[in-house]
Amino acid sequence: MDLVKLCSGLQVNPLPPPKERSPDVAHAPNRNHNLSPDERLQAIKNALRYFPKDCHSELAPEFARELDEFGHIYMYRFMPDTSLMRAYPISEYKTNIVEGAATILMIMNNLDRRVAQFPEELVTYGGNGQVFSNWAQFRITLHYLSTMTNEQTLSMMSGHPAGLFPSHKRSPRVVITNGMMIPNYSSKDMYDKLFAMGCTMYGQMTAGSYCYIGPQGIVHGTTITVMNAGRKYLGPDNIAGKVYVTAGLGGMSGAQGKAIVIAGCIGVVAEVSREALDKRHAQGWIQKVVDSVDECIEVVKKAREEKAVLSIGFYGNVVSLWEGFAEYTERTGENLVELASDQTSLHNPFNGGYYPVQLTYEESNVMMNQDPPQFKSLVQESLRRHVKAVNYLCGRGMNFWDYGNAFLLEASRAGADVTKPDGSFIYPTYVQLTIGNVFSLGFGPFRWVCTSGKEEDLLKTDQLAAEVIRQQLEENPSPEEEGNLRDNLTWVEKAMENKMVVGSQARILYSNQAGRSRMAAAFNRAVASGEISAPVVLSRDHHDVSGTDSPYRETSNITDGSMWCADMAVQNVIGDALRGATYVSIHNGGGVGWGEVMNGGFGMVLDGSDEAGEAAVSMLHWDVSNGVCRRAWAGHPLAQHAISNTQATVPGYNITTCNVADEDLLRNL
Repeated sequence: MDLVKLCSGLQVNPLPPPKERSPDVAHAPNRNHNLSPDERLQAIKNALRYFPKDCHSELAPEFARELDEFGHIYMYRFMPDTSLMRAYPISEYKTNIVEGAATILMIMNNLDRRVAQFPEELVTYGGNGQVFSNWAQFRITLHYLSTMTNEQTLSMMSGHPAGLFPSHKRSPRVVITNGMMIPNYSSKDMYDKLFAMGCTMYGQMTAGSYCYIGPQGIVHGTTITVMNAGRKYLGPDNIAGKVYVTAGLGGMSGAQGKAIVIAGCIGVVAEVSREALDKRHAQGWIQKVVDSVDECIEVVKKAREEKAVLSIGFYGNVVSLWEGFAEYTERTGENLVELASDQTSLHNPFNGGYYPVQLTYEESNVMMNQDPPQFKSLVQESLRRHVKAVNYLCGRGMNFWDYGNAFLLEASRAGADVTKPDGSFIYPTYVQLTIGNVFSLGFGPFRWVCTSGKEEDLLKTDQLAAEVIRQQLEENPSPEEEGNLRDNLTWVEKAMENKMVVGSQARILYSNQAGRSRMAAAFNRAVASGEISAPVVLSRDHHDVSGTDSPYRETSNITDGSMWCADMAVQNVIGDALRGATYVSIHNGGGVGWGEVMNGGFGMVLDGSDEAGEAAVSMLHWDVSNGVCRRAWAGHPLAQHAISNTQATVPGYNITTCNVADEDLLRNL
C-alpha cells in the first residue's frame, strides 16, 4: 500500500471514480434510516460539507443512493483497498512525529480485514462499533496525523476530524469523543437518526478509540471468567471434560474458542454467519465445525467421555442449539452442559446484533431493513424461547451468567422470565460472578502493541512482563492477589504458544497498578537501549477497573447506589489527559449499548525517552487507582485493601476512607 498517498488527504481534483463494495468481505446489515424528507436532505448536505462545491453535483446523487440503500453514507468512492489495510511497521509511515505514526498504525489495525468485522463500513466489532462514520473522515484524519507537530492536538468528534489546534508537548496529541449526548436525548431512536445524518456514531469501546487488537483483546478476560466460573460452580481443578456453551464469533466474541481451549474444557460456540465461523476456524480459534444440532450433541458426548479439550463451532442459531440440548435432557435425563453464557451483540438487538431463530441469516438481513417492527417482534419472541431453554437446563444443573452484552436486559424487555420479584435478575453478570473482584484488586486488561511489527519484540515484552510478575510474587501479596498473579504469569509465559496474534503484534495481560507501571517502565527502557527495536503503544480495554461506568456490567457489583453514576469514567479520561497520555477517548455506549454506559480509554507511546517513561508511570498510577478508590468507597473489602496498599507504597496518595456502618445498627433504625 502507498502509505504516503493514503495519508495525503481527501482526493477531490479529480475525484476518484465510484467504487463498488467488495464481495470478498462481510458487510454491515443495511439500516433503515427512517429519516423524514427534510432530515434525509440534511444528511446528504452534512456529507457534502467535506468537499468543495464543484464536487457536489457529482457526489450528491451518489450519497443519496447510499443513504437510501444502506441507511448510511459511507462514501465508498473514497475507500482504499481494504485487502491491503493493516498495521505496517511504524518506520513506513512518513509523519512529523512518532505519535502521529503510532496512531495511524493503530487505526489501520482496527480496519485490517483479519481484525475488523465489517471493514468497508468501518466497523471493527460489535455489529456497529465504528472507527469512523465515513471514508472521508478516515482520509482527513490520517492526513492530520501525518502533518501534525508535537505542539498540536487533533480534535475528533464522533468520527469527525474537527481539526488541529495549538497545544503543548505534554498535552494529548488526539482527544476523541464518541456519541456524547445530552442525557435526555441519549435514546436508541436518536442514535439511529443521528448516525444516519452523520452527526454521531457508536464507537463501541476500542473501535472508536483505535485500541482494538483483534479477538485476543478479550480472550484473557474470557479465560479468567470461564476458569473462575468452573472453580466456583464445579470445584477447583474440575473443569476438564465439562462443557461450556455460548454464542457469537463475529467480533470480540471470536475470542471464546481460544479461551475455551486455554481454560481446558469443551466449548460450543454458536454462530449464524458462515463467514464469521469460517474466519475463526481458519485462524485456529475454533477447532471443529458442526452443522447440525444432532451432530453437535454427538461430538459433545464423545468429547465428554474422553475429557477432551475442544472448541466446537456450531453453524446455526443458538436458540436451536439450546432447544436441542433441552430436548435431549428431557428425553434422556442427562444434562450435557455445565456452564453457559452468551456473547451475541445484544447491545444492538434489532440491527444485526441478534438473529431470531425463526429466520435464516439472509432473511433476517432483509427483514431488519424492510420491516423493522416485525423483525423486532421476532427477535423478542426468539429471546423468550432462548431464555425458556436456558432456564430449563439451569433447573437441571447448568450454570448461566450474563456476559455483559445486555442479554438479561434485552430478555427482560422482551418479557422473558429472567427477573426476581424485586426486579433484579435471576442470573449474575460475569462481573458479579468473577471479574468484579478482579477489578476491585486493581487487575484489568492492560495492552500493548509493538509498532515494529516484529514477533521478537513482542516476545521481549512478554519476557519483561513475566519478570515483573515474578518480582510481585516475591513481595508477599495477599492470597487473592497471588492467585491473580500466578494465573497471569502462566498466561504471559504461554502467550506465544497459544498463537493469539491477529493483526498487530499485540498482547493483553491482566495486571494491577504496580504491575502496569513497572512493565511500562521496563518496556520504555528496552526501547531506549534498542532491546526493543521500535516504540511500544500502551493501551487497555475500556472494560477495566476505572474506564467504564456500566450498571449492567463493569459496575454491576457496586452496591452503594452509585452504579448509575458516570463520574469515574469521565474523571478517568480527564486524569489520563493531564498525566501525559498520547491520546484519550470518552464514549457513550459500548458493550451493553447506547445510553447504558459511559466508557473511556487511552493510548500512550513509549519512545524510550525519559519523558515518556515518567508520564507512563504517573498516568498508570491514576488510570488504575481512580477505579480502585471508587470501588473501595463503595465498601468492597478487596478494593479497600488494594487502595490502602497503594497509599502505603506510592507517595502522594491521601484517599478518603470508607467507614462501613454496622448492619445491626442499621436494622434497628
